[in-house]
Amino acid sequence: QVQLVESGGGLVQAGGSLRLSCAASGSIFSINAMDWYRQAPGKERELVAAITSGGSTNYADSVKGRFTISRDNAKNTVYLQMNSLKPEDTAVYYCAADETGWGQSPDYWGKGTLVTVSS
Repeated sequence: QVQLVESGGGLVQAGGSLRLSCAASGSIFSINAMDWYRQAPGKERELVAAITSGGSTNYADSVKGRFTISRDNAKNTVYLQMNSLKPEDTAVYYCAADETGWGQSPDYWGKGTLVTVSS
């Protein structure tokens, strides 16, 4: 089992920045990739960014050039740096972990952290 705990959400004005963190614990040796998803009110959950154990990354078109996913293997932590935030980025952001593949069907989920971007 893998446990994931997100932190760093909050309220920010449009154009501002936030950095989300996701600390992983447990059987982390089984993890192939880490993902960030988000779910806005009334919308389906969507993949925001993913990073493999080798460092390859993938981003949703809506966040390319604004968000950066990274990982610190020594701390078992994944980050999502979010810049130039827009009101449409408002959502609950979830960290997820994949044992196989990446950003398709995660095996583990965190409880989420709320990001609110005011206009």
